[in-house]
Amino acid sequence: MSVRLVACVGEAVAPHLPALAQLRIRVFRDYPYLYDGDMAYERRYLEAYARSAGSVFVLALDGDEVVGCSTGMPLRDEIAAIQQAFVERSLPLDPVFYFGESVLLPNYRGQGIGHRFFDLREAHARASGVFRQIAFCAVERAEDDPRRPPNYRPNDAFWIKRGYRRQDDMFCVLDWTEVGASASSPHRLRFWLRSLDH
Repeated sequence: MSVRLVACVGEAVAPHLPALAQLRIRVFRDYPYLYDGDMAYERRYLEAYARSAGSVFVLALDGDEVVGCSTGMPLRDEIAAIQQAFVERSLPLDPVFYFGESVLLPNYRGQGIGHRFFDLREAHARASGVFRQIAFCAVERAEDDPRRPPNYRPNDAFWIKRGYRRQDDMFCVLDWTEVGASASSPHRLRFWLRSLDH
């Protein structure tokens, strides 16, 4: 497979937003997010990222098809629910670059694209000269969750290898509707942090 990665900054990603919304709904339907996606919500979410002049979308393209995407933007531009863990600890928002989600179709996994997603987002944050730290958060499920696929492997080892550290006391809470549910419910996500070397 010949996949090329392209970094789009801010509103340059606009032509790809419909495809990205569909991709996110498709990938996040699987464990561990189990997200019953909504196109209208996804468009609003992605448009908010695109409005941030400091945001980055790293697209994985197979020909003209978007098969993966990884996002990031200044924490200052994120929603209050994600900023809250920093505000509560009196930690400044301005030096932190926040990594949103990475999504990649199953057939393209295991080829190093995940590492390239991190490489290019970290390079984007580093090039600004403003950011000193990178943060992201990830949903956690119980080890005995009956919906957990037999072959599921969490990404913890991958993140640790890249220098990210799991935070024991930093969380955010986001609502979404799970597959098979009739209404949205709160989900706790744990933060991971690393210093950004310049």
